[in-house]
Formats: sequence, structure tokens, C-alpha cells
Amino acid sequence: MAQIRIRNTNERIESEDQVLEFLTKQNVLYEHWDASKLPEHVNNKFSLTDEDKNTILSTYDEEIREIAGRRGYKVWDIVALSEATPNLPEILKKFEQVHTHTEDEVRAITAGRGIFIIKGDEQTGYFDVELTVGDVISVPEGQPHFFTLMDNKAIVAVRLFIEPAGWVADPFDDPAFVK
Repeated sequence: MAQIRIRNTNERIESEDQVLEFLTKQNVLYEHWDASKLPEHVNNKFSLTDEDKNTILSTYDEEIREIAGRRGYKVWDIVALSEATPNLPEILKKFEQVHTHTEDEVRAITAGRGIFIIKGDEQTGYFDVELTVGDVISVPEGQPHFFTLMDNKAIVAVRLFIEPAGWVADPFDDPAFVK
């Protein structure tokens, strides 16, 4: 289950109800999918074949189609990152810059862990959302944020998009942001 750390106070939010309440106030969608549905042969596997990716997508087909129908997403895929990913440091550099998008950034975590750093309202400032298996998050269009891996350096996630072009970031220069 997701946990939150508010950067300017170092306050942690860990209970599911409080995480949901906090993220809702920040206009961030948070849901949870049943991680136990995933077949054992793709569970905690980070180097995926096309067949493995299709297995994950078909396992969560109902959940994907439900959120897509509700929120207007038209295409989806799987992203898998780990120490085995070629050019992982270069890929992470691209993700680890504060940016915005012209559509929501949606991730449903199916293996590993990752963290979104999101700019909240004026009072809150930046906060971290630590995600684990089963967590689903949608950072709203136009909200400054970035994503990175946690200490395990491995994640698999379903990504959903409105535009077929997929992930396109617009840099957001924010002097208030401190890494």
C-alpha cells in the first residue's frame, strides 16, 4: 500500500484511509488492484517477454478497461525497469526531472516499488508517494511531478494514455524544488 512523505515537514502518512484522503485533496487519483491475481510465473519478474507483458495485461484486463472507460484512456502498455534494463541511468535521468503532461500520468504497479514526487497545493509543497504492488495512481494533467525508482531499483507497471504517442513530458522549471 502507498505511503506518503510530505517533504517540507517530513510528516509520513501510512494508513490507507489517510493516504486516500490526502491524495484526493491533492487531486491525485489513488486506487488499489488485487495483486494476488497475478500468475506466479510473472510475479516479481522484471525482465519481461512480450508474452509476460500480455499475461499481465490480460490478468488486469477488467480493471484496465474499467479505469480507461471512466477516465478516457485509449491505449495501455507495460513498462519494466530494473538493473537489467539497458541504459537504466539514462532512462531515469529523463524521468527524474520535474515535468508536466498534457494528460494524466497513470501507473498501476504490478511488481517492485517506485516513487512519484508531486507538487501539491501551496501549503503542502512537494510530497513523495511511495508505491508498491497493487497501487494505482493518476497524477493529473498539468500537475508538476517526476518519478523514480526506490532502493530496490526495480518496477513493473501498467501505463495508460489518452494519446497513442504515450509518455511525453514538458519540463517544469521550479526554483522551489529541492531534490
